[in-house]
Amino acid sequence: MESKSLKSVNFEKRNGIIPVVVQDHKTKEVLMLAYANQEALKKTNVTGNAWFWSTSKGKLWMKGEESGNIQPVREIRMDCDLDAVLYIVESDRPACHTGQRSCFHHMLAD
Repeated sequence: MESKSLKSVNFEKRNGIIPVVVQDHKTKEVLMLAYANQEALKKTNVTGNAWFWSTSKGKLWMKGEESGNIQPVREIRMDCDLDAVLYIVESDRPACHTGQRSCFHHMLAD
């Protein structure tokens, strides 16, 4: 696996933000999709906790700062185009604001 620096992430493609997929390190379950700007990604890398950029509120937020469901990040991986990231996290608590384990708890009906 090749290492890349924070400077190599392409934040320009989507006007300063990138999608972040969050995955449980034990189960490999996808827990959520959120967004990060450069500051959120840097804070995640420095603190070891998942930080994001709220597109609706226009501000930084740390996962669990209100709910207590903090997500310690074990790895940060970047995709091949360097414009999306994967946080591999420790998560024994609900990731979704609805109280569900994963935000992906709805099935698409016919």
